[in-house]
Amino acid sequence: MSDERASAEDGAPDGDAGRGNAGGQSSAAGRASAAGQDSAGGTWELPWGEPFTADAATAERAKLATAFGAAIRRTGSLMQLMGQAAADRIGINATDLNCLNILSFSGQMTAGELARATGLTTASITGVVDRLEEAGFVTRERDPHDRRRVVVKIVLERAVKDVGSVFLPMIRDWQEVAERYSDDELRLIVDFYGRMQEVFRDHIVRLRGAPEATEP
Repeated sequence: MSDERASAEDGAPDGDAGRGNAGGQSSAAGRASAAGQDSAGGTWELPWGEPFTADAATAERAKLATAFGAAIRRTGSLMQLMGQAAADRIGINATDLNCLNILSFSGQMTAGELARATGLTTASITGVVDRLEEAGFVTRERDPHDRRRVVVKIVLERAVKDVGSVFLPMIRDWQEVAERYSDDELRLIVDFYGRMQEVFRDHIVRLRGAPEATEP
C-alpha cells in the first residue's frame, strides 16, 4: 500500500497538505468527499474524466464541489433505475415511458417533434407511438389547423390511472422533502434544476452530433 493510500485511510493529511499547501488540501478534501468502500473494504476514490476540484480555492470548496458532482451522478443513476422499475410495473418499456413523460409536458406533439425531443429516429418513434396507442396511452389525430399534420395526444385518464398511480407515492415524498425548505430556498432549487436541464440539453446535442467513438 502506498504512503498516500495509507494516509488517506488513516485520515491523516498527505504530504502537501501536511506542509500547509492549499492545493494539496483541496486535492485531499476532494478525494475524501468522493471516497467510498470497495468490495474488499478498502478506500475507493470516485473516478472522474479530469480532476473535479482543479479550480477549487479552498479545501471546503473542493469537498463541496466533489460532493456536488457525486450527488448528480448518484441521482442520475437512481433516476434511470426508477424509470426502468416504473416501466416494468406499468408494463411498457423504459423508452416508451420516457416518451410518454416528455409528451405529458405539452399534452400533444407531432411524431417529428417527439423524435427531435428524444433523439430517436422517426422509424423508432413510429414504433413507440404504435405501442403506446395500442396500450391506450395515446391517440393519433389530424391537426385541425393543418390536416396534413398528425398529432400524437396523450390519453390523460389512462396516463393518470396507470402511470400516475405508480409515481404518486414518490411524488408525495418529493412534496414532503419540499416542505422542509423556505420559498426562497425552493426558488434556488428550481433555478438550479433549470440550469442543469440546459446543461443536459447542450450535451445531448453534443453527443448526438459527435462521431461514434472507435476502439483504439
